Amino acid sequence: MSGLADFQNSIYLQGLGDVLPPLPTDLTRLEGLAERSLSARAFGYVAGSAGTEATARANRAAFDRWRIVPRMLRDVAERDLSVTVLGTPMPSPVLLGPIGVQSIFHPDGELAVARAAAVEGLTMVLSTASSFGIEEVAEANGDGPRWYQLYWPKDRELAVSFLERAKTAGYTALVVTLDTFTLAWRPRDLDQAYLPFLRGIGVANYFGDPVFQKAVGGPVTEANRDMALLHWVANFGNPSLTWDDLIFLREHWDGPIALKGIQHPDDARQAVDAGMDAVIVSNHGGRQVDGAVASLDALPGVVEAVRDQATVLFDSGIRTGADIVKALALGARAVLVGRPYAYGLALGGQAGVQHVLRCLQAELELTMALSGAKRPDELHPEVLLRA
Repeated sequence: MSGLADFQNSIYLQGLGDVLPPLPTDLTRLEGLAERSLSARAFGYVAGSAGTEATARANRAAFDRWRIVPRMLRDVAERDLSVTVLGTPMPSPVLLGPIGVQSIFHPDGELAVARAAAVEGLTMVLSTASSFGIEEVAEANGDGPRWYQLYWPKDRELAVSFLERAKTAGYTALVVTLDTFTLAWRPRDLDQAYLPFLRGIGVANYFGDPVFQKAVGGPVTEANRDMALLHWVANFGNPSLTWDDLIFLREHWDGPIALKGIQHPDDARQAVDAGMDAVIVSNHGGRQVDGAVASLDALPGVVEAVRDQATVLFDSGIRTGADIVKALALGARAVLVGRPYAYGLALGGQAGVQHVLRCLQAELELTMALSGAKRPDELHPEVLLRA
């Protein structure tokens, strides 16, 4: 038995002493609590999406269109949720997806998340747009598994520097986000006239980088801060990139590479043709294209296109263990979780993040077992029924 589900028993046992969980175990309730806890600007940034937020709603609605069909008498006494993804052993098929500017949710930001991930043995994917530098987060993460997410800047020398720093700091896989070469129209942020980067939040990896510093005349201080911010604006994204540019990544990163933001089967095939190791089916949690296809709806087509030529991961809309079961059954090897752990961070720091991760994994194990599966690789489309 994997033991992840034992978190449920620990809650009941603590209840004998009238000790209640510090946060709700229904993780869909965290958003409302976070809204009351955070400033309007911070909450709008994490909860908001592009345009009318139709894509974010579609992400959640897509899960309701699939129903789990439990099977009986399958001997699920001994369960094992462990997987290996891109060479990284994991206790369950759950990763902490890249979220930027986490210090607007809690002062410890990515450092608290890195510590929580290490304690739980789960892989953290660090955003380029983090509030703390690559090296600081790696130190907080200790011996924990970690991957690095790249927002590919225009300055190629800066991109190489990011990759070299990540490799030196022990990040073992590279996640390249393709869908955010420019920021989408996000009304919640626009109505607050709030972009944290322009306030110096989420730019630590840039300001601390030797290539970036050289371009702005030295270490970033109050004297050259405005120049540094303008240089960040000029370099954040590169809309001119094409599939041919992936050769550059292979030349400068010798570990696994995953492309994040894939939704069309043809793009998945091109990723395979380019020698990429994985694709992440994602619409950035609905934050980039309003009215886009739900990630779960896109997943089966990408899985079919890739087959066994690359690893398929899933992102966008995960809130429960049952959601994870559905994504795995539709072909994902593992899932990346986003907003739920950000809300946990806002409400309880490191402990809040750990609460979210334990709830997700416990519910995942219990839902699998009650559906007749002992291991993630026993989850197939036949487990589901289209509602």
